[in-house]
This record gives sequence, C-alpha cells and structure tokens, in this order.
Amino acid sequence: MTSFAAKVTYDHRALVIDGKRRVLISGSIHYPRSTPDMWPDLIQKSKDGGLDVIETYVFWNIHEPVRNQYDFEGRKDLINFVKLVGKAGLYVHIRIGPYVCAEWNYGGFPLWLHFIPGVEFRTDNEPFKAEMKRFTAKVVDMIKQENLYASQGGPVILSQIENEYGNGGIESSYGPHGKPYVNWAASMATSLNTGVPWVMCQQPDAPAPIINTCNGFYCDQFKQNSDLTPKMWTENWTGWFLSFGGTVPYRPVEDIAFAVARFFQRGGTFQNYYMYHGGTNFGRTSGGPFIATSYDYDAPLDEYGLIRQPKWGHLKDLHKAIKLCEAAMVATDPTITSLGSNIEASVYKTGSQCAAFLANIGTQTDAANVAFNTAKINSVSTISKFVTQSSEADASGGSLSGWASVNEPVGISSDNAFTKTGLLEQINTTADKSDYLWYSLSVNVKNDEPFLQDGSETVLHVESLGHVLHAFINGKLSGSGKGKDSGNSKVTIEIPVTIVPGENKIDLLSVTVGLQNYGAFFDQKGAGITGPVQLKGFKNGSTIDLSSKQWTYQVGLKGDELGLTNGGSSLWKSQSALPTNQPLIWYKANFDAPAGDTPLSMDFTGMGKGEAWVNGQSIGRFWPTSTAPNGGCTDSCNYRGSYNADKCLKNCGKPSQLLYHVPRSWLKSSGNVLVLFEEMGGNPTKLSFATREIQSVCSRVSEAHPLPIDMWDSEDDARKKAGPTLSLECPHPNQVISSIKFASFGTPQGTCGSFSHGRCRSGDALSVVKKVCIGSKKCNLGVSINVFGDPCIGVTKSLAVEASCT
Repeated sequence: MTSFAAKVTYDHRALVIDGKRRVLISGSIHYPRSTPDMWPDLIQKSKDGGLDVIETYVFWNIHEPVRNQYDFEGRKDLINFVKLVGKAGLYVHIRIGPYVCAEWNYGGFPLWLHFIPGVEFRTDNEPFKAEMKRFTAKVVDMIKQENLYASQGGPVILSQIENEYGNGGIESSYGPHGKPYVNWAASMATSLNTGVPWVMCQQPDAPAPIINTCNGFYCDQFKQNSDLTPKMWTENWTGWFLSFGGTVPYRPVEDIAFAVARFFQRGGTFQNYYMYHGGTNFGRTSGGPFIATSYDYDAPLDEYGLIRQPKWGHLKDLHKAIKLCEAAMVATDPTITSLGSNIEASVYKTGSQCAAFLANIGTQTDAANVAFNTAKINSVSTISKFVTQSSEADASGGSLSGWASVNEPVGISSDNAFTKTGLLEQINTTADKSDYLWYSLSVNVKNDEPFLQDGSETVLHVESLGHVLHAFINGKLSGSGKGKDSGNSKVTIEIPVTIVPGENKIDLLSVTVGLQNYGAFFDQKGAGITGPVQLKGFKNGSTIDLSSKQWTYQVGLKGDELGLTNGGSSLWKSQSALPTNQPLIWYKANFDAPAGDTPLSMDFTGMGKGEAWVNGQSIGRFWPTSTAPNGGCTDSCNYRGSYNADKCLKNCGKPSQLLYHVPRSWLKSSGNVLVLFEEMGGNPTKLSFATREIQSVCSRVSEAHPLPIDMWDSEDDARKKAGPTLSLECPHPNQVISSIKFASFGTPQGTCGSFSHGRCRSGDALSVVKKVCIGSKKCNLGVSINVFGDPCIGVTKSLAVEASCT
C-alpha cells in the first residue's frame, strides 16, 4: 500500500493535503458495476488518463440485503476496491450517502427499510435516522479498521453524506423537517471522526464544516456555501444514462473539455467525471423504472473497460495542461477580465508563477491560438465493433448447444401463494424479492350474461401503476402493456378476450423494471395493479368489476423457487424442436468460452424480455424488443453551445440495448451454462456471442494544433521545430501497427474509417508514415512541411492516418 497523507483539511481555495493546496482531477467508478478482475485495469487506465482520485458511491442495499446481515464479498468488496486504488497511488472519495440515486434500484436503500414501523425516508424521522447512522457508522468503521483514511496513512481523502437533497425542491418537499435533517446528517457524519472532510452535493445550506459541491454538465458559475470552502465539482456528467425504450445519449469531448477548463478558469480546484467508467447494472440493480442494463454513460472508459477515444486522450491532454498551472492556481484567486464580446481571460499570478485561461463562450467561432485548445483534439481515435462469433460449433468456442427448456406455469403454482380481498400494491407485496407478481382470479360467468348472449366482444380493462403487464385468459396470453417512461410508468390495457360460460381463469402478471431511484418521497411510488379490473361488453355496455373480489397472489416465479437459474434441476427437457416465440419459458444451453481475452457480450437478437444468467450469475435484464423512437438522432453533434441530455442522440429506431456484457471472469474454458427466462416470447437459437475487436486506429492533426503538452517545458529544440505531433498507438499491449490503411498530408476529408484525400496532398505521406510506424506499438510524426514537403503553399495543412494493429 502506498503511504499517503497524514492530514487533509481545506480552505477557500482548495483541499489541503499535508499543508499543500492541491488541484485534483477525479473520476467515478462504481465497484459493483464491474468485476473484481477488471478493477486493477480500470484503476490503471484512470491513472494513465491523468486522474488523482477515484470516487465511488457505497450501495447500502447490496451490502445489507437483510437487516443486520452484511455482504462485502466479490463485486461488493468495497475495502478491496479502495485498497487497489490506494495501491495504484490514487486517492479515494467515498460517497456513503447512504441514499445514492445513481440510477440504482430504490436509490440504494434496502427495501426492508420501508417496513420499519413509523419510518419516513430522508427526513427528521427517528427510526430512519437510527438506521442511517448505523449503516454509515458501519462503513466508516470498516474503513478505519483497515487504516484507509488519509488521517491513518490511507488513500481516502473525502467522504460524502446524503446526496442531492437540496436539488430541485427535494428538501423543501419535506417541509419543516428537511432542514433539521440536513443539520442532523452533517453532525452525525462529523461525529464519526474520520479525520477527513465531509461533503454534501447540491446542498446550498450545508452547515459548517461540510463542503457543498456542484453536480451538472457545467459548474463554472457555482457559488460555495461559504467563503471558507473550496469550489468543488462532484459530478461532471460525461454523457447520460440509457433507458429501455430510449435512444443512446452521448456528449462530445470538446464540450466536456471546455466545461472542465472553464471550471478551473473560474476558481475550481476539484473536478470529478461522472462517470469515468460506468459499467453494467448486473442482476436487478438498475433503478428506474426502465433504466437499461448497460450503464456505459459515454464515459472515457466504456462499459467493457476499454479506452474510448478520442474522449480519454483529449481529456488526458487537458489534465496535463491544468497540472502545469497547479502552482499558480492554488496560490491565489484568479483575476477575471472581459476581453470583449464572449471572450474572457482569467489570470493566476504569484511571484514567478503565472497561468492564463482564455475562454471563448461564443457559440459560432473558435478563438485564439493557445497552448491547449479544448476544441482541437490531438489524440488517437479508434474504430471498434463487436464481431459475432460463428454459431457453428468450432474450436474457437462461443457456440450454444444442448438446448433444453422448462415451461413456467401460468398463474399460481407455489405453496407460498395467498389470497386477499381486493388488489394489492406490488412493492409492498413482493418486498422487491422479484420483478414478478401474479394476480389470479376465477370468474364464473353465467349463461345468461348479456355479453355472452348477443355475441358482443368482451374486453378486459386493467389499470396498473406499472411497469409492465401481461394478461392471460384461460391459460393463454391475451395481451400486454408497458409504461411510457420513468415519468409515466402507468399501464392501462383494454384487450378483446374470449370468455366462455362457466369458470374463466384470469391471470395477470405484473412486472417491475427497476424501482424508482430519485425524487422526494420516491420510496412511496407504487407499482402493480391497483385497478379497476373489469370485463366489459361493448355492444350492451354491461360491466363486471372484478377489483374487490378474492384475488390469489404469488410473489416470483416457480423457476426461481426450483433453482433453475443455476441450470440445475431434473425438470429441463431437451426436445428436437425447441419451443419458441411463446411466453413464460426457461431456456438452458451449454457453451465453451470464446477464444481470446477481448471483452465479450451476448447479442440478444430474437429475444423478447427477461433475465439471463451465466453459470448462476445474472448478467441483467434483457429487453431487445424495447426500441428507441425514430426521431431526434444526429450523426454528428455540434459541441458549441450548452449541452443537455437530449442534445446528442444516436441509435434511433433500433433496440435500446442489444448487446449485454458477459464478464470473462465468470466463465470457465468449457462447460459453461447459460439460462434465460423469456417473459414475452422469443427464439433463443438466434442468440450469439460477440467479441470486441479494434478495427482501426486513427489520428488527425493540423499544423495549427498546439505543440504536445509534454514539449511545453522541454529543452528539445528539434522537436519544437517539428511542430505539432501526430501520435498513433495500438490499444492492446501485445499489438504492433501492421498496416497503414490511409495517410494524407494536405487537406484530407472525412473521419476515422472514411478518410479521403482533399485537393491538396503530398505524394510522400503514405511512404513516410509506413517507414516510421509499421512494426511499432507506438509512433510519432511531426506535422509539418519539413517532414512531408509543401503541396499547397499558404494553406493550413493536416495529417490524417488510419492504421491497423495486430
């Protein structure tokens, strides 16, 4: 373990570590959204990208699934994660919350908390405060036991209590009990004596000594809660989360870099990317409703832990530039001067140290010639795609074979079923032990019922708080419905049904897709069928209201009870013709691990909706039939102007998520078991594995680009004369550049994968680039007429290169 600070304090300028003010760059990585074998690589890539700090939430519901029964194993091993960050020489910010939001199920609260007598969440409520204090103290004590706080020589320099409580009227929604709760949370946290500062984000009334911090796409205008606290940014959103039924949001790196530079220009000294690696919502951890299984977040490290270029590289260059200014920045407040319309200068000057930031806040043109320009990318970009593995059995593995199935019974099949009068709210009934709740009823329809006599079409009318609903009449699926989005998850269905004289069985399967995770009183947002449930005869207007009858309930699926998720049980049936496109079927197949070590996903083309397990571990909910709207997408997004979560969208008209991460560490070389529960109907024989392969590595740099940042204080005059530098590097450690697909010096057009020559081009570019780069893992080329000649005098020229690595 690296030995860290002994003392962390703060003043109005910065966090002060062992008496020294620091400019700190941080990034969020949530330990349960990746696997322990991924952690060291994620941490190292974060360090290589110029981070000083890793920030994570602590997720109460996975650590205390049953009251007073704790789990900190495997993906939940918070302490091991913190130790690995410390071992890499980085600091840690632990955001205990314990309410976290985070697009995480129930905002991170365990559902049992809801059932404590008299409890009210996130307010001045004694039962709630007792539980919150107990869990917070438990986490703090675990960190202390391992000497992980900076005050003990460890890496943890900050802790957070509560989360965005002062945001969007949440605190005020709790009336006169809101402010006392904030004060209590602050004093409770500081009483735990961690020896490091505590923060509250989005909390303007945070009491001393708590630091209020900013969350958002931009925080340059943020004002601290006190003249005694530094300007800190705990969440700079690198993109946005994905929802089932939604498009894929992305955020141009030029805009992120501008936001970061502007924050430091205007006095900020601590900035965190949310997310630096987003990862995956394995199992039933995604919140919502309708948050997808992928939590990629368009982060610098993608869902699979691969570097996303040019985002990662451009931000790395920015971090180097900012760190060169650190001594001047922490010594003084900036002097801010307007240089005209939309142009602003900030100067940090002390003794011999000086750093200047120029901001062009106009939306039309790029500004002055500077050493680092947030709008000019000087880093490698890559083209990578998932390559589908052959479905035929072969030596490379990845083929699914030995298919078997089990039918999930329609309606009540468990000994744990119970009967109640009327319709029950779902979350209170299931305690979130399952996404599924059956509502079942037998109705005796007499021969003389009007809508049987006149041949009238009978309609089943059901109203539900959400999120998804399937209606079965006499054992057959009659229709389904789903909520619109997280803001409107209610479901109303009206479906024609065939009712027969005598007994009719009505089985309604209500499904949750992640519980609410944000907003005042989010814990009181219900789900499930609240009614009315009616049979209507449309011709004669007669109605039978079934809402207040004796309903029988079953929490969860029979297959769960029988342990099918592990692939065990003697119930699996192998048939020559696998039943497909039918609801409520469990499937099982065997496979060998696909060859290689590149990230692995499963393409769920052909499936409807459900959950999947590999060797007993849930890779999450799948829902490839939930598609994004057709409109609103753009191939390229102008980074100029302010960004919002709907500005830059892709994947219109396509499944919101088709590929699902299968961690390599969950696999054996052979004899792996895939289990699927298909809720709506699909064809699992269309499933395939896909490996992530880098197709091309590209870079494009112009003569107008600034020198590489590592040359700023270099004595190497020859390299300085060579001007801007184009760099190419293979992404995997054991690869070298094997071919140059394209090289042009002059006025090349297009983007990586579709470069073309412009009117002006040097005849030597391809041969020069081949000579320097082929056979190397990394190569650098000066972008100047000294290297390539001058094909068009008086024109600013660029070098564009696309290469392959093997």
